[in-house]
Amino acid sequence: MSVVQPLLDLQEIDGRIRSLQQEIRDIPQRKAQEQERLNGARETLAHAQAELRNAQLRVNEAELEVKARRDKIQAIKQNQVSLKTNKEFQMFNLEIAKIEGEIESFEARQLAAMDDVIPVKHRVAEAESKLKEDQTVVDGYVAELDARLAAVKAELAETETLRAEAAKHVTPQFMLYYERLRTKRWPVVVSLQPDCVCNGCHLVQPPSVGQMVRRNQGIVACQMCGRILYMAQ
Repeated sequence: MSVVQPLLDLQEIDGRIRSLQQEIRDIPQRKAQEQERLNGARETLAHAQAELRNAQLRVNEAELEVKARRDKIQAIKQNQVSLKTNKEFQMFNLEIAKIEGEIESFEARQLAAMDDVIPVKHRVAEAESKLKEDQTVVDGYVAELDARLAAVKAELAETETLRAEAAKHVTPQFMLYYERLRTKRWPVVVSLQPDCVCNGCHLVQPPSVGQMVRRNQGIVACQMCGRILYMAQ
């Protein structure tokens, strides 16, 4: 058995730990991406709601204009009671006719605005339904991610316990070298090919390096990348 086998065992566990840690980092990003998917539906709804407010505002404005002119006609008619000449009476009638024409114009605007409200209400309802549907899908997926995150954290804790146990079987000086190197290189322990090529950096090693690896008497480092070499069986 290779003298670096305990390091290989430890490295396998560390590889799993790295994968779990990466997944823990990725899950919040994936959740954020899912939430981002809702922005399009929210923007569509907001746009439709703004259209509806504008359409309803046009209806209300036209309605207020009509009311103001009807009130004005009512005031004119009340004043006609006190008129003394036919000429004044006719002038008031002309004013009323002019205002009534304005009323017709604003009523036409009101009807047109009301016609605009109906399709916009449909668009708002559709946008609300789409957002609700998308929210349900996203909420379900986010719940799955939360469950996965909890499971990964639990698995990471178990794997770290296994690592602590595996580390006990590694020669202390080997462990020091491994720990120092794994912050810079990964994987740390790589095989040496039969033609003396390092499987980490792919540099051809001197024959003497190949001979030392074959002797299997201690750790041998690649002369280029510093990775620990072993000869695969």
